Amino acid sequence: MADRIIRAITCDGAVKILAMTARETVEEARRIHDLTPLTSAALGRTLIAASLLGNDLKSEEHSITVRIDADGPIGSIVAVSDSFGYVRGYCKNPQADLPIRESDRKIDVSGGVGKNGTLSIIKDLGMKEPYIGQTELLSGEIAEDITAYLATSEQIPSVCALGVLVDRDWSIRAAGGYIIQLLPGVYDDEIDRLEECMKKARAVTECLDEGMSLEEILSTTLEGFEIEVLDEAEVGYRCTCSRERTRGVVMSIGVDELSTIAEEDGQAEVACQFCDNKYLFDKAELMDMIEEIKSKKE
Repeated sequence: MADRIIRAITCDGAVKILAMTARETVEEARRIHDLTPLTSAALGRTLIAASLLGNDLKSEEHSITVRIDADGPIGSIVAVSDSFGYVRGYCKNPQADLPIRESDRKIDVSGGVGKNGTLSIIKDLGMKEPYIGQTELLSGEIAEDITAYLATSEQIPSVCALGVLVDRDWSIRAAGGYIIQLLPGVYDDEIDRLEECMKKARAVTECLDEGMSLEEILSTTLEGFEIEVLDEAEVGYRCTCSRERTRGVVMSIGVDELSTIAEEDGQAEVACQFCDNKYLFDKAELMDMIEEIKSKKE
């Protein structure tokens, strides 16, 4: 079953909600990158966050990148989403792993990510330069870091919940998340109601693993609020790489480097970081690229 994302609002106009299921999305990332339970959880949460934020963009041409750079063994984590919520991503060390956390017997995402580092949100809105927002990591748990970013960098009071449940065979058993945001003009009593709801909220993966739908999860989580679903769509893991795009990347290294590769190696192989597709360019193709670069300079 394909993953789905919904946008909703409370009928009193106080709260906006984005929510998604993501088991298939995270499973595809796990398969492509041969992830461990730790990296499945960390990259999976980042993919979900990017998808939710991406689906909230205004134009089909817009995209968003969520990047985490910290001192944990996973290294940097990158997730890119289009405006529909289709997402792709990778982490620097996909084979990183840590023992289960003794305190709660859960995957140690914070330990894997690290607490000393930054969370960057890069929005490509079709302008000359992308918008880049950055905050220091709060906990390395990712959902808390997204919540803090939205509050400090975008001044939007929000609650972010992200979850990835890994099965015994390391496949993804359940995954999903939501972002709940207060809209302008909210009264204090509505804020208090929402805070009380969040104190009682169950883990999103626990709900999904029980077979609850997104609508049921939101209804349970936001008890006392009447919710109206505005729209929904299928989402998933989707890479946008192509041979033509990869050719452009190869050409960008310049004539001198291309000439060296052509003479010494006789070919160039480029692997996509997001989907691991490999593109091979033989010597004749490299020489064509060199001539094309030279002709553009004349």
